[in-house]
Amino acid sequence: MPQNCIAPKPEQFNSNHSENGPPEMAEPHNSSVVAYPMQTNQQSLPKLIMFPIILKFEELLYKVKLEQKRMCWGSKGSCKEKTILNGITGMVCPGEILAMLGPSGSGKTTLLTALGGRLNGKLSGKITYNNQPFSGAIKRRTGFVAQDDVLYPHLTVTETLVFTALLRLPKTLTRDEKVQHVERVITELGLSGCRSSMIGGPLLRGISGGEKRRVSIGQEMLINPSLLLLDEPTSGLDSTTALRILNTIKRLATGGRTVVTTIHQPSSRLYYMFDKVVLLSEGCPIYYGPASTALEYFSSVGFSTCVTVNPADLLLDLANGIGPDSKHVTEQSEGLEQERKMVRESLITAYDQNIATKLKAEVCSLEVNNYNFTKDAMSKNHIRPEQWCTSWWYQFKVLLQRGVRERRYEAFNRLRIFQVISVAFLGGLLWWHTPESHIQDRVALLFFFSVFWGFYPLYNAVFTFPQERRMLIKERSSGMYRLSSYFLARTIGDLPLELALPTAFVFIIYWMGGLKPDPMTFILSLVVVLYSVVVSQSLGLAFGAILMEVKQATTLASVTTLVFLIAGGYYIQQIPPFIVWLKYLSYSFYCYKLLLGVQYNENDYYECSEGKFCKAVDFPPIKSMGLDHLWVDVFIMALMLVGYRLLAYFALHRVR
Repeated sequence: MPQNCIAPKPEQFNSNHSENGPPEMAEPHNSSVVAYPMQTNQQSLPKLIMFPIILKFEELLYKVKLEQKRMCWGSKGSCKEKTILNGITGMVCPGEILAMLGPSGSGKTTLLTALGGRLNGKLSGKITYNNQPFSGAIKRRTGFVAQDDVLYPHLTVTETLVFTALLRLPKTLTRDEKVQHVERVITELGLSGCRSSMIGGPLLRGISGGEKRRVSIGQEMLINPSLLLLDEPTSGLDSTTALRILNTIKRLATGGRTVVTTIHQPSSRLYYMFDKVVLLSEGCPIYYGPASTALEYFSSVGFSTCVTVNPADLLLDLANGIGPDSKHVTEQSEGLEQERKMVRESLITAYDQNIATKLKAEVCSLEVNNYNFTKDAMSKNHIRPEQWCTSWWYQFKVLLQRGVRERRYEAFNRLRIFQVISVAFLGGLLWWHTPESHIQDRVALLFFFSVFWGFYPLYNAVFTFPQERRMLIKERSSGMYRLSSYFLARTIGDLPLELALPTAFVFIIYWMGGLKPDPMTFILSLVVVLYSVVVSQSLGLAFGAILMEVKQATTLASVTTLVFLIAGGYYIQQIPPFIVWLKYLSYSFYCYKLLLGVQYNENDYYECSEGKFCKAVDFPPIKSMGLDHLWVDVFIMALMLVGYRLLAYFALHRVR
């Protein structure tokens, strides 16, 4: 069974490095360990204080409801519960690596998520960090590496880590010190060879899977975490790369961190690098203790093997209910399933008899000396537990800079530019120098302005938040920034990129189409189109934030644009009174009306028949729209602009 752990004082974890390298490493339970064992001869940076954390979890129980054919709130028995975690107890000390093993669906990731304070739903049991509950202070001292590498594809390795450092490191460090800190992490993780390479994604070739994994770990290393949680850090990697990753994790643990990781099927080399192992079978623990004594324990309860085997393979077989000498590993039948069930029940019973009671007593009796040192140290350093690492304005500037740099390729890709410019030239040729007497064609051109730049930005904006959902969840869960700073940086950063193309579009088609050749009229027409673009983009952001699913959001956008198109005031000029309210919901209607108001006034005439001139405002399509109260229309579009964006902002609060 594991030894009791004594919490060392925080200053013992923050020794300065000598010029010849880090101090000598001590054993995990020895209090004289260093906080950040970097192999570097560079001048030491200001210390990033690390507070050692003793993690304890007792009798964790987590259930989820499974919906049947009828809704759960229907009649009794329509909803069943599935137990994901069932009475799991354990503890991890600074300097130790606890590995969670088990087959797929055994509850490893759920347990890790619970330990990181990120599990939604009702969790029974108790999780403490130095005998304290989860808090904002713990949250910002916890590094969480998810199973999937959630990274921006168009940023380089250095850019990714620098932006993370700027957002997550305290404001007491200067920008140069943060960048220097990034350089140390890059060197420690062996990323120097790919530092200037883009991360890459499905449509962009970038760095390898192992390098992406190290970048993800590096993002968490930047904050010098006291508690490091990793979900399948070696998933999808070859054995050599996996060993390199785990060697890095081992060094981090030896530096005084508390490390917990899930791992699916480690090699024997990886297995013996773990200090402790928790083995789960369908949410129930069947072993907890030192990794080196697992085979000895299972042999003592009647599950020994006569051949040399990778301990992890044997443990996973047992978690699946397969005995060491079973000859029916791959077969499936009702009898074999019953046999596997009996094996699992036997292992659970053995755990309750041999491990559970002693472990519970040990965890309950464990007293963390100086468990309140975190608060004391924070008060000495004038740090409030719930304080953000950086100011709102600083977060906004960094997020704005990162957003522009990430999306510069997306916003100005060749296909998008070709799409807009080709439509502009084609439209210009179709409406080539339309004479003033062809007022119907001119009105149609203005309606085309309102329709194209009312719907094109809407469909682009729909993808914004669904595509960034995973990144938003990851970074918000780490306490990197306020939602308001992210939202404003994301939406304002898009404006220059989103407004450049419609500006070029109007420049081309306005003069080719032969509209009123007056500079002021042109400028006002451009302003109205850009105004419509921003309002349309706002509605797209709201759709995406509310639904957070691209297919559903685009479907809703399609229906909306169809309604706005029909009720926009061009196709149907006399809408029945009982449904006339639809056109007042359409920003395309207001944009069309404002464009008509800019282009025509009481003094404009057109040749309505040979030799006869009529007032433009009396032309039926224009007259049905009405050119009065234009400032009211401007105000209504402003309300739409603000309302849609507020709706999108509050919808993002639900993202978990």
